Amino acid sequence: MTDTNAGGLDTVLKQLGPFGRYNVINYMLFLYPCFLAGMYGSVYVFEASDINYRCEIKECETSNNSAWIEFGIPQDKGSLSKCERYSFKNSTLNNGTCTQDMFDNHLREKCDTYVYSDEDSAVKDFNLGCENWKRTLIGTIHNSGLFVSLPLTGIMSDRFGRKKALAVASLMNCIFGVMRSFSVNYLMMVACEFCEAAFGAGAYSTAFVLAMELVGPKGRVFGNTLINVFYVCGLMTLAGLSWVLQDWRTLLRVIYSPACLVFSYIWILNESIRWLLSKGKHEKAVEILRKAAKMNKVELSEQDLTPIYELDKVKATKDKDYLVVSAEGPSIFQQVIRSSIIIKRLLTCSYLWITCTFVYYGLSINSVSLAGNKYVNFMLVAFVEIPANFACLAVLDRFGRKRVLITMYILSAILCIGLAFIPKDKAWWSLIVYLSGKFSITIAYSSVYIYVSEVFPTNVRQSLLAVCSSTGRIGSTLAPLTPLLALYYEKLPVIFFGTLAVLAGMLVFTLPETINVRLPDTIEEAERLSNRKNEENLS
Repeated sequence: MTDTNAGGLDTVLKQLGPFGRYNVINYMLFLYPCFLAGMYGSVYVFEASDINYRCEIKECETSNNSAWIEFGIPQDKGSLSKCERYSFKNSTLNNGTCTQDMFDNHLREKCDTYVYSDEDSAVKDFNLGCENWKRTLIGTIHNSGLFVSLPLTGIMSDRFGRKKALAVASLMNCIFGVMRSFSVNYLMMVACEFCEAAFGAGAYSTAFVLAMELVGPKGRVFGNTLINVFYVCGLMTLAGLSWVLQDWRTLLRVIYSPACLVFSYIWILNESIRWLLSKGKHEKAVEILRKAAKMNKVELSEQDLTPIYELDKVKATKDKDYLVVSAEGPSIFQQVIRSSIIIKRLLTCSYLWITCTFVYYGLSINSVSLAGNKYVNFMLVAFVEIPANFACLAVLDRFGRKRVLITMYILSAILCIGLAFIPKDKAWWSLIVYLSGKFSITIAYSSVYIYVSEVFPTNVRQSLLAVCSSTGRIGSTLAPLTPLLALYYEKLPVIFFGTLAVLAGMLVFTLPETINVRLPDTIEEAERLSNRKNEENLS
């Protein structure tokens, strides 16, 4: 039953063509929230960037000159210490000037207050000097909101429809993002960070699923590449706007206000045809297909649409085996839990996602600490994702999903661990290896996103994709804390990156290949992917 339906739909999508007017218009609508998501996912890097500051020594701040800084504040690695000062022997000024003999350069003490540079950052606005854990916690709290957002949006999407979930999530982005720009203290800021991610970050995954369900098997990789390129453009736009505006509050208002426009998708966007079919709304699905055919100037015969109509004729007796709407048999989620194949696949895909997010975001976040202009560095590390995504497009359909994933995970592991052995004076080599590491993990990340969307059935695809993505956010939640890990051992972050990547590469061997295989619509079809893999291994 469902085989015929899915096969019929894929045949119709093939007839409609990948670049018809209907496809292009809808894809552009999907790409817009993906572009915005590129900015929202990393804005905390510039919102609470580390800036220059030093101890405030109140007794000397009104001194006639600033020469006292050299002997009042110690040097750490060639620059003034941010968090320590020399203790006073005595605090009596000599003709209104602090002198060297006032300080004991053998005795240091922690700073209580700070003098900040003219750079703009929440660190300055909320007096977070020498509280790096609070600064990095902003990114961690933002990304922890994804543990709520992705399952919530996934369930809403599978129950009420993709376009409603996308519109509501984008509206939440707009509301909490703009509200955050008016934060009066640190607690308000982190609360808005969490809420914006918790209720809005699912817009990206919903737009992605809509895009994947719009095309047939042959168009998924190219569609995935387009989405990723627009996401990267969002990253680069974020760095450019941060550089130009130099004001984190204005930056938030500029990038979050456009998200409100996506709410209009409720009225202008068509629902996913695959979702409509999974809910038994076949007449509506056929209506949209006819509309798409008309826009693409393609003729669809009744014979082409017959397999979709056929589902209605057998629905009364077959629903309990396949669809969520039946009350007689187990629900689709009960079927998922009872399927050891799907559960193992879910756990493995979740770990693959953890690895991708941890390494991907870890390299992106730490790029602003590289030598040179932090905005240029961030744009450079983001830009390398564009050739990586086109490389992904070139290799995924040629070599298959598994082979690409294994190669990229192992390569990224070698490059990350290799960074730990490059001498500090070899800056160019470090940069090349750094960018190569970002290149390889980007290919792996892009591949995982499309691969996971291919191994789960239609009526729980969004929900299980959301489970994988939200579990995988453990990596992006920990990534902002990697500068703190380096305080214990400088090379710990890159070694951790590499270790996770090696294990991920090994786990990919246990998964089925999905190249040129149509999307499964039921639990049984999804399970057959593994059976197909076993049969190929036996042959």
